[in-house]
Amino acid sequence: MEIGSKIKDLRLKNGLTQEELADRCELTKGYISQLENDLTSPSISTLIDILASLGSSLSQFFADGEEEPLTYAPADCFEKVTDDSRITWLVPTAQKNAMEPILMILESGAAAVEDLPHDGEEFGYVLEGRVKVTVGKRTAYAEAGGSFYFRSGRAHSVENVGKGQAKILWISCPPNF
Repeated sequence: MEIGSKIKDLRLKNGLTQEELADRCELTKGYISQLENDLTSPSISTLIDILASLGSSLSQFFADGEEEPLTYAPADCFEKVTDDSRITWLVPTAQKNAMEPILMILESGAAAVEDLPHDGEEFGYVLEGRVKVTVGKRTAYAEAGGSFYFRSGRAHSVENVGKGQAKILWISCPPNF
């Protein structure tokens, strides 16, 4: 295991320079550089201090979890089908992620169940058809090639107002479907 590259990844994820991390840990910038390039190894206490400064712990740092897949096949996806709609979760593990992409298909005249206010943001791209988007008391329309975006702090829904199916790529952040 390359400790240095993992520390560098954590540092960059936290938006810190080598000097900022060194200051937080009372180390030198040169030491952090050597550590990130695997030219030196930290003591356990130094590693604990560095990880604490980066919002991590020894157990999280050395967790031997599997990496998540980069791609998903149609067989990996989960679907919920009703008489007038189909929702396909495009990333099967999205509930634990920051965003949740789905493909929603609504038959003509069908509407997604009204969603109650919650924290977050939602984005939809209409792949096919024409939909009415309602957020609170506001209503707008989007058709194939159009999109919608709103903060989820008000009740909201989408309805297919076209003659054929409406297909929407919908991304909720945080996961909500």
